[in-house]
Amino acid sequence: MSKQQHWFLRIPVLLLLLSFWQEQKGMHITKSQTIDSLGACQGVSYQDGKIFLYGDRETGVIREYRLSGDSLQYQDKEIRLTIAGQDLINHPTGIAVHGDLPVFIGNSVRLNAEGTLWKAVIYQVNWAGLLQTRTLDGNLISTIDDDTCIQGTRPEYVQYQDKWYVATADYGGKANEVRLYDPTALAKAGKTSEKGVLVKKFTCSPWVQNLLWIPEKKQLVLIQNQVEGRKWRFTYVDLDKSIASGKEEVMRVVDINERADELEGFTFAGSLNTGIGVTSSRKNNVNMMQVNW
Repeated sequence: MSKQQHWFLRIPVLLLLLSFWQEQKGMHITKSQTIDSLGACQGVSYQDGKIFLYGDRETGVIREYRLSGDSLQYQDKEIRLTIAGQDLINHPTGIAVHGDLPVFIGNSVRLNAEGTLWKAVIYQVNWAGLLQTRTLDGNLISTIDDDTCIQGTRPEYVQYQDKWYVATADYGGKANEVRLYDPTALAKAGKTSEKGVLVKKFTCSPWVQNLLWIPEKKQLVLIQNQVEGRKWRFTYVDLDKSIASGKEEVMRVVDINERADELEGFTFAGSLNTGIGVTSSRKNNVNMMQVNW
């Protein structure tokens, strides 16, 4: 048999290996867990070994967990996003925390069925005080109307050209943007349309529920639905190139087609190979994920 014939025989094997490699280089659910007392879970934040799930129960709530094996264990710590017992952040959509920079929590509320009217507010909070007293009483620093937004707000710290910004994105089916706000200007502002708050922006694909910045990769993950309110999608974008071009520059898209519920948030849990995806469902709302690069 000639060398050329040997080569042609190897092609099916190579194609099979390539297919296997592409399949493995993705994101896979390894275990699902039902966690109650959150209402509809709206997101997850990982901070120094602590995992915070937040949702829209009878009031907005943030609850603290730790990873034990492949499950989350509740730490008997609950924050109610209230002032004087009254619900304030009733639909939390994002917690932006980074070092000593101001901490912001988003609140996105749809005001009509068509999704053309939204109330989007960013709250600056004393995070250390909030963790200690577990309500917003004495811990609300400022309230910022996110009037630059198109559909909702979901703050997340990102790094662009060696400086940290608060990124946010829209949810709707068209005209979506990712916007970068200067955190110092945002902390002093009454609304995001004020001069100096908005620094950069680019257009993005629809149905963004949350954002996650991966500093080790310098990538921004758009945590999305494939259609409105349903099915999971993760879009990894190159932030620098997206800002330069004015539109999302996609590095890869991962769809989790076996789940038809509403993906709300995602974070890594101490490793870029271990993730946590959360949904608004009443069952199996917290999902451990294996991430392969």
